[in-house]
Amino acid sequence: MQQLLSQVKITVNPTIYVKEPESSELGRKIIKESIILIHELGFEQFTIKKLAASIGTTEGSVYRYFENKHKILLYLVSWFWGFVEYRIVFGVSNLPNCEEQLNRAMRIIINPLLNLEITNEPDIETLHKIVIEESAKTYLTRLVDKENEDGVFAVYKRICNRISNIILSINPNYQYPNSLVSIVIDGVLKQLFFKEHLPSLSDSTSDEELFDFTQNLLLKTIHQER
Repeated sequence: MQQLLSQVKITVNPTIYVKEPESSELGRKIIKESIILIHELGFEQFTIKKLAASIGTTEGSVYRYFENKHKILLYLVSWFWGFVEYRIVFGVSNLPNCEEQLNRAMRIIINPLLNLEITNEPDIETLHKIVIEESAKTYLTRLVDKENEDGVFAVYKRICNRISNIILSINPNYQYPNSLVSIVIDGVLKQLFFKEHLPSLSDSTSDEELFDFTQNLLLKTIHQER
């Protein structure tokens, strides 16, 4: 799997950027430094001006790749979910048992780097932290409907759909697979955040405890509808 993933090129919806950042050294610097600055400063304090100064270029050069900082965050989050999608596809492909597929998918959602060594850019561990802390800001905006029409959230929706189909394989009569999956994935991100910053709102002190809670919630909910 490691070799397969190293050969995969994760694509991002072209409506997000003006110029594909992977097409040049400057574009790659913009992505790399954006991850560092958003993680260090938070999205609210992150600016194009600070990004340009950090990589020794002009603001105009950054704008040749992205219209604004919102689009940069969209790019990073979209790339991350593309990575997660590939991990899930490869991770469940040889598992014949549907509950095992669900288990594997949720382990990857909780820890996308589980049992995987990645040395290539971008820094996925830091990117995961950004997704935990900032990803809701990509869709809690007035632009969400237009961006949805443009397919900006297609990868995330495909992940939810894949897991929904696994749930329906376990119990074809379950009526709310999409709602359940979207609530659980959002809940996982919030619990990972709470575990680090608001621990009284979480009973999970480790990824394994969060996985146990999530699987207990999923399987009991799915099976009680039979």
